Amino acid sequence: MKDLTHGSIVRHILAMAPPIMAGMISIMLCQLVDLYFVSSLGDAAVAGVAAAGNAGFLVNGVMQVLGVGAGALIAHAVGRKDRPDANLIFNQAVVLSVLAGLLTLVIGAALSRPYMRSVAADQATVEAGTTYLLWFMPALALEFAMQVLASALRATGIVRPAMVVRALAVAINIALAPMLISGWGTGCALGVAGAGLASSIAVAVGVLMLLAYFRKVERYVAFNAAQWRPQPRHLMRILNVGLPAGGEFAMMFIFMAVVYYVLRDFGAAAQAGFGIGQRVLGLIQMPALAVALAAAPIAGQNVGAGNGARVRETFVKTALITTVVAVGFMILAQLKPELLLAGFSNDRETMAIAFLFLRIISLNMVAQGLIFTCSSMFQGLGNTRPVLVSSVTRVFTYSLPVLWLSTRPGFRIEHVWYLSIAATTLQAGLSLWLLRREFGKRFASQDEAAKAVEAEPVAPPARAPA
Repeated sequence: MKDLTHGSIVRHILAMAPPIMAGMISIMLCQLVDLYFVSSLGDAAVAGVAAAGNAGFLVNGVMQVLGVGAGALIAHAVGRKDRPDANLIFNQAVVLSVLAGLLTLVIGAALSRPYMRSVAADQATVEAGTTYLLWFMPALALEFAMQVLASALRATGIVRPAMVVRALAVAINIALAPMLISGWGTGCALGVAGAGLASSIAVAVGVLMLLAYFRKVERYVAFNAAQWRPQPRHLMRILNVGLPAGGEFAMMFIFMAVVYYVLRDFGAAAQAGFGIGQRVLGLIQMPALAVALAAAPIAGQNVGAGNGARVRETFVKTALITTVVAVGFMILAQLKPELLLAGFSNDRETMAIAFLFLRIISLNMVAQGLIFTCSSMFQGLGNTRPVLVSSVTRVFTYSLPVLWLSTRPGFRIEHVWYLSIAATTLQAGLSLWLLRREFGKRFASQDEAAKAVEAEPVAPPARAPA
C-alpha cells in the first residue's frame, strides 16, 4: 500500500500516470491490432469489427460500476486507515465481477446479431460484426475481474503490476492475431473470428496472472472466501458510487451508436473510416486520461483522511497537466495525422474519412481532458452522479441536432464532427461548474474552520521575567 495523503501531488501523479497509461494503451492496442489485421479482409470486415467494438462501451459501463465503486470505497478506507473495510469491499466486488461476467456471456450470445443489424450499413458488415462479437465476448466477460483487481490495486496506490499484466496480455494478442486471423504459420485462417479469439485468450491469460499476483504478493487487500457471501448493504455501497459512473459509459455507447446510425447513409467506407479514426483518437487521448485517472486514488485517499485542501490541489494540478498533454497531441493530430493513421487501410475513401475525422475532432482534446479530470475527481469524492448528468447533457445536445440534420438536404459528414465539438465543449463547462459546486458542499466546513484559524489574533510572545 502507498500512502497518497502526504508528499508531492505532482510527483504522485507523474509516478502513477505512466503505468496507468501503459495499461490503457495495451487495451487500445488490442483493438487496433484487430483492426490492422482485419483490414486485409475488406471494408465490411473493418466496419463490422469497429461497430462491434462499440458494444464494448456498454460493457465498459458495467465494468466501471464495479471498478469505480470498489476503487473509490477502498481508497476512502485506505485514507481512514481502515483495512478491514477495504478488504470487505474488495471481496464483495470480486463476487459482483463473477456474476457480471456470466451475465455478459448470456446477453452477448442473445443480442449480438440484433445489435449489429441496428447499426451496420449492409449484410456483410452485420455478419462480420456478429462473428467478431461472439468470439470477443469471453474477453469482455473476463475484463470484469481484471477491472476489479486493477482498481483495488490503484486505490492502494499500486499501479505497476496491472500495467505489466496488460503489457504481457497485449503481447500475446499481437502474437496470436495474425496467426488466427490470416493463418500465419498455421494455414488455418479464421478471419474476424480469429481477431475475437486472440483477444479472449490474451485477457484470460492476464486474469490468471493477476490472480497469481494477489495470491502470492499482494497483502493489503486479499481474497477471503468468508467474505464472498453477498452482503446487500456493502453491495449497495459499491453500486451507489459505481452506477452513475457506469451510466456515463452507457451514454457514450448511445453517443457512438447515434454516430454509426447517422453514418449508415454514407456507406461502409464511412463507418470504417470513423472506426479507425476513433480508435487512433482514443490512443492519443490516453496520456491525458492516464493523468486524470491517477488523480482518483489521490483524491480518494485524501477524502478519507478529511483533507479537503489537498483534494482541491489535486484537481488544479491534474487539470494543468492534462491540458498541456492534450495541447501537445492536438498539435500532432493537426500537423501530422498521416503519422497516426498510416497502415490501417488501403482504401482511399476510408482513409480520407479517417483523416477528416481526426483533424476536426482533435480540436476537442483540451475540453475532453478537462472532462476526464472532473470525472476522475468525482470518482475520488465518491459521488459520480454529476458525471452522469454532464454525460446525459452531451448525448442530448448532440444526438437530437445530428439526427435532425441528417434528414435535411445538404447534410455532410463534417456536420457530424462539428456538432460533436460543440457538445463536448458544453459538457466540459458543465463538468467544471458541477465540480466547483461539489467542492463547496463537501468542504465548506473545512474552509470555514481554516478561515477561523487564520483570523485568530496571534498572541505576543510572553516576556521573560526580569
